[in-house]
Amino acid sequence: MKKSVFILLVAFLSASTIFAQADKDLKSASKALSKYFLDPGGNASLLDESLELLNKAFQSDDIKSMASSWITRGEIYNEVANNEFKQKALNPDHVIKIGDAAIQAFQAYAQAYKLAEKKGDKKTIIAGLKEVEDYLNNFGIFAYQEQDYASAFKNFQSTLAAADLLKSAGETSRLDQEENAYDDQLFFAAISGYYGENKADSKHLFEKLYKMESNEPIVYEALYNINKEEGKEDAIKYLEAGRERFPDDTSILFAEINHYLTEGKLEELIGKLKEAIAKEPDNVSVYTTLGSVYDQLQAASLEEGNGEKATEYFDAAHDYYSQALAKDEGNFEAIYSMGALYYNKAATFVDKLNEYAADLTPAGMKKYDATKLEMDGLFEKALPYFKQAESVKGDDPNTLIALKEIYARLNDLEMSGTYKAKYEALGGGR
Repeated sequence: MKKSVFILLVAFLSASTIFAQADKDLKSASKALSKYFLDPGGNASLLDESLELLNKAFQSDDIKSMASSWITRGEIYNEVANNEFKQKALNPDHVIKIGDAAIQAFQAYAQAYKLAEKKGDKKTIIAGLKEVEDYLNNFGIFAYQEQDYASAFKNFQSTLAAADLLKSAGETSRLDQEENAYDDQLFFAAISGYYGENKADSKHLFEKLYKMESNEPIVYEALYNINKEEGKEDAIKYLEAGRERFPDDTSILFAEINHYLTEGKLEELIGKLKEAIAKEPDNVSVYTTLGSVYDQLQAASLEEGNGEKATEYFDAAHDYYSQALAKDEGNFEAIYSMGALYYNKAATFVDKLNEYAADLTPAGMKKYDATKLEMDGLFEKALPYFKQAESVKGDDPNTLIALKEIYARLNDLEMSGTYKAKYEALGGGR
């Protein structure tokens, strides 16, 4: 029995010793930080010492169970954040050493608030939270300006959490002091997560903005992209809502165009693209895209056996490619597309030609000659466009293949061989 009591006593004394040492480390951390601030340049090592002692103290479960310990931790990190902010304000080139100081301070105060029972402790915590709000916002701005969106997201997100904690405590936040301040903070938190590596985490922030009918068009585009990446079939509803709210916003319009392109909804695209041309009449890519839509519709009409509709679509495609070239005669996409328009139409005659080749009657031979003449005429029209495309972008394999095939169809085997060699020189056919 005496032995058991002795063991319990030793264990108690050991635990007391560990706590005493942790408490001592906590106090030493505060002292080291105070000395550091007296001469930051000369006492640089004391900052590291202070944080090392702080983290060492928090290895103790007893320390972590006390509100006062977390208050001390919050105060230390608040002082670090304050010092970093002052240096950055005085010297924009200053590189912040403890980038998460404000976040650490907020998290410490948040934990302290959970544990606090004394009114005095709660008062101290509230004061600390109100101070750290400014640092979180400023550190978020610094990070955002430097395009460190991951850090900006964490700081802005903590700012929102701090405001929510203060509100739950019946206190006002800095975000309550100005109209739309909370909404703006919510937006910058969401957009930082979107630009950084936290798209999934920023989704609920964008959804809040969406329900608030945000006046920022990118909110709707971001929600579309995030939901699209998640495989949500109704992702388009966000673009549609954005288009309804911002009918003149081109970013949402083009996002919608890309959606319909991906989905292959060609008929819906025509109106969207014509609208885009009206908004950006000098954007050559819109003309070539619309030309491509008509080209695809032409191919679909030919498969359906609707020659009249195919001709209508061919003429429309030709018109928009021509408009693109009129705006930029050296635009590769427009040049190549015009060549491909003639080439693809010529290729539709191949099956007929093979059919007529098997008919050795005079009527069959006449049809063969007429069809070949028409097909060769289309290949000849395509040829100068592909030659021009080669002069703009000589290493494009599709252009070289087209030229090889056209010369072969026109029975110029020497030139066909030349382009075959050029294509193979690029690694083609391997």
